Amino acid sequence: QVQLVESGGGLVQPGGSLRLSCAASGFTFSSVAMSWYRQAPGKERELVAGITYNGGRTNYADSVKGRFTISRDNAKNTVLLQMNSLKPEDTAVYYCKTFWRGYNYWGQGTQVTVSS
Repeated sequence: QVQLVESGGGLVQPGGSLRLSCAASGFTFSSVAMSWYRQAPGKERELVAGITYNGGRTNYADSVKGRFTISRDNAKNTVLLQMNSLKPEDTAVYYCKTFWRGYNYWGQGTQVTVSS
């Protein structure tokens, strides 16, 4: 079955960096786009970044452009989110997501807290 497992979250000070990782299994990873979403308390889940199946194209929310970088390693079935210059408003649960054979699949999420 499809599994997405995020890791790498934690507590970081403003201006700091974190790298999130999503390990995928149960589907042909190299043939599908992948995305990172986040959900802050009391807010709707929002798209943070996406990447095409081969990494050739990426897209970002305006709020993270220039600070976050999405990448993937198809040999390791992994998608990464490098987050730099973190701000308190980046605090949220971050989710990995894919769409496979007609269904959306989500990971369990990893908490990112930006606070001094």
